[in-house]
Amino acid sequence: MPVMLSECVEVLLIKPDGVYADATTGGGGHSFEIAKRLKSGRLFCLDRDEDAIGAAREKLSGFSDRVTFLKSNFGNLKAALYDAGCLMLDGILFDLGVSSYQLDRADRGFSYMADGPLDMRMDQGQALKAYDVVNGWPEEEISRILFEYGEERYARRIASAIIREREVAPIKTTAALSEIIRAAMPASSRREKQHPAKRSFQAIRIAVNSELDEVKNAVTDASGLLNPGGRIAVITFHSLEDRIVKTIFTEKSKGCVCPPDFPVCVCGRKPELKIINRKPLLPSERELRENPRSRSAKLRIAERI
Repeated sequence: MPVMLSECVEVLLIKPDGVYADATTGGGGHSFEIAKRLKSGRLFCLDRDEDAIGAAREKLSGFSDRVTFLKSNFGNLKAALYDAGCLMLDGILFDLGVSSYQLDRADRGFSYMADGPLDMRMDQGQALKAYDVVNGWPEEEISRILFEYGEERYARRIASAIIREREVAPIKTTAALSEIIRAAMPASSRREKQHPAKRSFQAIRIAVNSELDEVKNAVTDASGLLNPGGRIAVITFHSLEDRIVKTIFTEKSKGCVCPPDFPVCVCGRKPELKIINRKPLLPSERELRENPRSRSAKLRIAERI
């Protein structure tokens, strides 16, 4: 179920003859609703996951006259679009969550709820896997990513436990890693509502896929790809991503940055974006009931000036 679907379609102000990009196509749920509203326009669907491209291509088979699929990570959005002959857009959508079919397939190694290989690659062609992080990175680096990317307060304890276990034998599966994490945490934390391994799995996934760097690159480039009045909509699922998006939107909405005591502006800087919602939009109560995976979603929108 695509998250905040009606909100995304509404805020993008889709024109029948417009040109749009779904930079994180996944299974194609958002793309389908965008393509449905186009007539002479075009939608570029990007994803680094070959399986996602295949699933979306099937879902959008009825719109082949207006959809172009591009295998690319969203951090390479600008180059991928230019290579496809697209220079400007009327709207861009980013849904930064892991798609449900990735989570639900144990063989992809994203889920702490199902046993599978330690993979977590969104692009199956890349070399680095979660296995390499867990079994090869030094303790200090594992502790750092757990704390910074997962905001895990027991990062040091968990990293130390991972090192101890891998010295006995390689950690090969998601179930094995999940149990190591659970056992390393105090009993009180294991009784919390969310799964003990959730934050650590998030951190390792972010590290494997360089997700935060991808977000910075993509959102920074996005405003330069928009026609005046074009909009960028970004759905985030944790505070690190949301902070990056908010910061970039804020910076690009500023004009003159000359010191206050300058009599006239000498920097010549003009704002690129207008922020549409100062506070992020959140899923409705109905969506939260129907799709619990939307509970941490936040939607920010900005418009090219």
